[in-house]
Amino acid sequence: MRIEKKATLVSSSTAALLVIIKMVVGLMSGSIAILASAIDSFLDLLVSIFNYFALSQSEKKADDIFNFGRGKLEAIAAVMEGTIISISGLFIAYNAVQKLMHPKDIAYMDLSLIVMGISIVLTTALVLFLMKVAKKTGNLVIRADALHYKTDLYTNGAILVALGVIHFTDYEIVDPLLGIGIAIYMIYSAYPIIKEGFLMLMDISLESEEIEKINHYLREQKDINGFHHLSTRRSGSDIFLTVHVVFNISISLFDAHRISDNLEEGLDQLFEDERVHTIIHMDPYDDSDINDEH
Repeated sequence: MRIEKKATLVSSSTAALLVIIKMVVGLMSGSIAILASAIDSFLDLLVSIFNYFALSQSEKKADDIFNFGRGKLEAIAAVMEGTIISISGLFIAYNAVQKLMHPKDIAYMDLSLIVMGISIVLTTALVLFLMKVAKKTGNLVIRADALHYKTDLYTNGAILVALGVIHFTDYEIVDPLLGIGIAIYMIYSAYPIIKEGFLMLMDISLESEEIEKINHYLREQKDINGFHHLSTRRSGSDIFLTVHVVFNISISLFDAHRISDNLEEGLDQLFEDERVHTIIHMDPYDDSDINDEH
C-alpha cells in the first residue's frame, strides 16, 4: 500500500476518534466552539475517506478510457476538501451568531478543557506525520490534508485558551466570538487548497524551480545540439513533459532514439518520488523559429 493511502487511513481514524469525543462533550457543555470543532472533525473524517478513494483510483494505470490515468482525481479531492472547509466555516459562523443573540452558559468546563487538550495532542501528532508524508511524496491531497489538520491544530489551541479565559473570568461571549474567528480562519485557509486544485485541473505548468532543474539537465547534455518548446503539467503524482530536442542532421534514427531514451531516464531521476511521462520530439535541426510562427 502506498504511503499516501496509509496516511489517509491514519487521518480517518484520528478524525473519527476526535468526532466522538468532541461531539459528546460539545453537546453536554453547550459550547459552540467545541461543537464547531466537532463538526470540523466530522468533515475531516468524510474528506479523509474520500481522499482514500481518490488516491486508490488515481494510482490505477492508464487504460482505454483514461489514456493519461486518473491523476486529476487528486486535484478534484483537493477542491472538494477546500469547499467543504468553507461550507463548514459558514455553518460555524451562523451558530456563533445565534449564540450571540441567545446566550447560553457553558457546562462541564473541566471536561471540555481536558477534551481540547487531548485533541491538540492527537492533532499535533497527525499534522507532523502528514507533513512528513507530503514532503516525501509532494502529493497534493496529502498536502491539503496536512494544511487542513494544521488549521484544526490552531483552532483547537484557540478554543483551549478561550475555555480557560471563560473558566477564570466568566466572559461567556468569548465562546461565540471565537467561533466566528474560527469560521473566518477556516474559509481563509481553504482558499489556497481550492486554488491549487483548480490550477492543476487547468494543467498549470510545474513550479519555476522545477522547470529550471529540467532546463539545467538538458543544457548539460553533450549528445544534443539544443532543445526548445518545453511544456510541463502535473496531474496528481504524475508529471507530463514534452520537449523538442535538436540533433545533428546526420545522426541515425537509431542513435537519436537511444539518446532520447537516456534523456527520459535522466528526467525520471530528477523527480524520484513522482511518475514522469516524457515525450521527446526529435528535430534534425533547430526549427523553433518556424514553429513559433505557427
